[in-house]
Amino acid sequence: MRPLRLLHFADAHLGVETYGRFDPVLQMNTRLADFTRRLDDIVSRAIDESVDLVVFAGDAYKSRDPSPTHQREFARRIRRLSEADIPTFLLVGNHDLPAASGRASSLDIYDTLAVPRVTVARSLQTHIIETRAGPLQIVALPWLRRSALLAQAENRAMTAEETRRAIEEHAANFIAASAESLRSDVPAILVAHVSVEGAVFGSERSVLVGDDVALPLSSIARPEFRYVALGHIHKHQVLSNDPPTIYPGSIERVDFGEESDKKGFVIAELGETTTWRFQDLPARRFVTIRARAHELDPTGSIVAAISQADVEDAIVRVMVQAEPDVDARVDYATVRRALDGAAMVAGVHRDVARADRRGIGSEGLEFLKPIDALERYLTAREIPETRRAILRQYAIRLNEAAP
Repeated sequence: MRPLRLLHFADAHLGVETYGRFDPVLQMNTRLADFTRRLDDIVSRAIDESVDLVVFAGDAYKSRDPSPTHQREFARRIRRLSEADIPTFLLVGNHDLPAASGRASSLDIYDTLAVPRVTVARSLQTHIIETRAGPLQIVALPWLRRSALLAQAENRAMTAEETRRAIEEHAANFIAASAESLRSDVPAILVAHVSVEGAVFGSERSVLVGDDVALPLSSIARPEFRYVALGHIHKHQVLSNDPPTIYPGSIERVDFGEESDKKGFVIAELGETTTWRFQDLPARRFVTIRARAHELDPTGSIVAAISQADVEDAIVRVMVQAEPDVDARVDYATVRRALDGAAMVAGVHRDVARADRRGIGSEGLEFLKPIDALERYLTAREIPETRRAILRQYAIRLNEAAP
């Protein structure tokens, strides 16, 4: 039997429209167009390389309640895979789940419509997927909700820490039991939407700090699995080579926190041994330009800094440092004209030095995520760490509950 070739991607997050604008030709936000192009790249590669299976490890959308437009665009790409007779395995991530328990996930529609060759994994379960290279066992670990555990009367008095530990233990026990019951004559992989201890977060860390379920690497990188396909963390990384335990990362850059991150997907071949390669995607570039306005030519010094950067078709921000009297002589209209080739100018931030400046500071404040801005504020106010931790937890929960 020839090796089984699979394509693994995750964290599509359709619906991220920050730094975008409506395109009347495309009839959609330019950032939505970026994300759908990356999906097209992935689907085309799957078809061109005749992969035997596509594995999506969760988070199709930004919102738990995606718009019909976002659902339509994701469905178009899944339909292409189905029409190409490529089995597609869709794992439910935290962004795919509704805010209220008991409601359908945003991926359940594929099961309801019985879309050919598409499997949706919402529960803890082992699936057997038939492919052109033979059957494959998939142990599925979708996102585990705290609300499901707390709905049981005996668990309602649990603290947040006790709840987190109980979920981690439940997940680890499920993986162990599933691995031990696998058939030895059929290859197996684990697909999980979860944080793993030791993984490095990308810009999404601001909504995960301190309260995220994290499994030990030893509980998932088990010898029974030929490959471990992970989702949830946006930064591509390899946690283990035996078996390959990989976050492919998200498919497109979300903000300036991911400016230097590569975006892409993984193609793996499961044979006598497992080989894999990471495939870069041409994600939209984010570019930060830091310039100092010089006294002799304040405008020209900023424009010179811009000319040294490649801003063509990029989302750009400019961070200008200047003394008050120098800043007053900067022609910011000329500065913005120097950015005409950019896809979007996120802002020209003026950091004007003042001897009496106090408080949380303004450098880059408009580019901070809410949790990071809160942290800066609490530190400036000298709030005790124990109190800061409590306030962070409340902020994280408010952020998770937001649409």
